[in-house]
Amino acid sequence: MLELNPQAEIYVPDWSNPDEAIRRTTHLAIAAHQDDVEIMAQHGILTCYEQKDRHFTAVIVTDGSGSPRSGRFKNVSDEKMVWIRTSEQKKAADIGRYSAVVFLNYPSSIVRSPDEPQVIEDLAAILRSAKPDIVYTHQPADRHRTHVAVLVRLIEAIRRLKKNELPGALYGCEVWRSLDWVLEDDRMVLDVSGYEPLRQQLLNVFESQIAGGKRYDRAAIGRQNANATFRTSHSIDVMESASFALDMTSLMHSGDVGAYVAGLVTRFADDVREGIEEASR
Repeated sequence: MLELNPQAEIYVPDWSNPDEAIRRTTHLAIAAHQDDVEIMAQHGILTCYEQKDRHFTAVIVTDGSGSPRSGRFKNVSDEKMVWIRTSEQKKAADIGRYSAVVFLNYPSSIVRSPDEPQVIEDLAAILRSAKPDIVYTHQPADRHRTHVAVLVRLIEAIRRLKKNELPGALYGCEVWRSLDWVLEDDRMVLDVSGYEPLRQQLLNVFESQIAGGKRYDRAAIGRQNANATFRTSHSIDVMESASFALDMTSLMHSGDVGAYVAGLVTRFADDVREGIEEASR
């Protein structure tokens, strides 16, 4: 039986046994907040949608109590907002036919603290049970500090696993900073073409965010469409929508996350400099 912190909740849309729902997972998304998964891990959702041999599970690490709010959500308390956002995430899981959603329900301050081992222990326990082919999470250059903290805790958790417990791959995905700037050879292109009504429906579920002042429904689809077109300058579009990601599988074993990002930035800067120098000759 999967043992997590006392505040955790596991939601299973098809009412299967929760442990079985986790064990059958092939594609796992680990995100900071409710609605992050539907922005950054659409590739996993679509890959598993209505498939008998592939199953998508989402892990939401924080309780989402600190989200911005306006309009009719302006005066909603933090406690009520947690309930609303959790309900929205469950509805998204129903629509996307997820295998399960695990709500760890930590305050963001706990996730960001390097002195709180329980987050790492929970993530390690989920990974041991699921043994997924692919894990989607936040990319390390993300602008949101809690997103970056989730990535760091996840890598710490993965490095506690035995060799036979490791996921097959680890992908860092876009939310609060695009990966458009990363060189072609340093990034992955995940095709999320098709299923646009489903993708839009998954995003529209999060009314507390949309009506509360953040139009993620328009922004996420718009960025994916832009990625597909602006991905290359000298070839025609080969997909309608795309998400960019970093293959961070090597970081599961060793390496400094900061140095990894510094390498991406250095290669980007060198490429820009070479283009200017070439045009100036």
